[in-house]
Amino acid sequence: MPPASPELISPRSPRVSAARRLAKRNFRGKERLFLAEGPQAVREAAAYPDTLVELFATVEAAERYADIVGEARDTGARVHLASEQVIADISTTVTPQGLVGVCRFVDTPFEQILRARPKLVAVLAHVRDPGNAGTVLRCADAAGAEAVVLTDASVDLYNPKAVRASVGSLFHLPVAVGVPVEQAVAGLKDAGVRILAADGAGTDDLDDELDKGTMGGPTAWVFGNEAWGLPEETRSLADAVVRVPIHGRAESLNLATAAAVCLYASARAQRASGGCRTVTES
Repeated sequence: MPPASPELISPRSPRVSAARRLAKRNFRGKERLFLAEGPQAVREAAAYPDTLVELFATVEAAERYADIVGEARDTGARVHLASEQVIADISTTVTPQGLVGVCRFVDTPFEQILRARPKLVAVLAHVRDPGNAGTVLRCADAAGAEAVVLTDASVDLYNPKAVRASVGSLFHLPVAVGVPVEQAVAGLKDAGVRILAADGAGTDDLDDELDKGTMGGPTAWVFGNEAWGLPEETRSLADAVVRVPIHGRAESLNLATAAAVCLYASARAQRASGGCRTVTES
């Protein structure tokens, strides 16, 4: 007698309908839940305490990523086997990878970030593109930043494109959301953090800042809109407005590339002799 086929969750299940609605921001905010799609994001969510609520997986994905499914079950998440059509209905990607997790919000109160006395912070002041927001978050994580702040003028942290672009970094470092830029800058300054606004028309050159040895202390980089940068009222809040030098013929750098250059410049300066991490960690 052939083995019985695994029981799949019904496409009409209330659980499927609830997960599908999380593609919309108002439902995410109401339920304080969001989607993590693909094996990497689901693995990171399962490793983050008390975060993964449910996991939908095709039979093939459940077999291929049996370790991830096992980790999800170990956290207490409900695991549902689903058809490829159900996964496609829930997922926001063109080619789903067979795993979709439902996760609790993971953002951190801004005051908690300040109490930790961060040394390197990325502030997304007017970033509207979710892919850019997620990529900057990933860059901040890679550079060793202690926190990311998304102001109230920036995109939703839990937008599916932002979650995918972060490639799991969303779960690695504290992220505050909905903070007015004036409050973010004032709080960080009170915590002893120097504020640098990244702007292509900045009066200060990043290379000069490095040569002068001014970047070894606690620093927050403020990044602006992809198209029009930072407004004057935001630039005026910073201790310096810094441009990334263009040595070749390119017109400019895109937001995520410029953010990576700035964050890594600070990370290197802070780890050099006399930098804030050297002093603190020695």
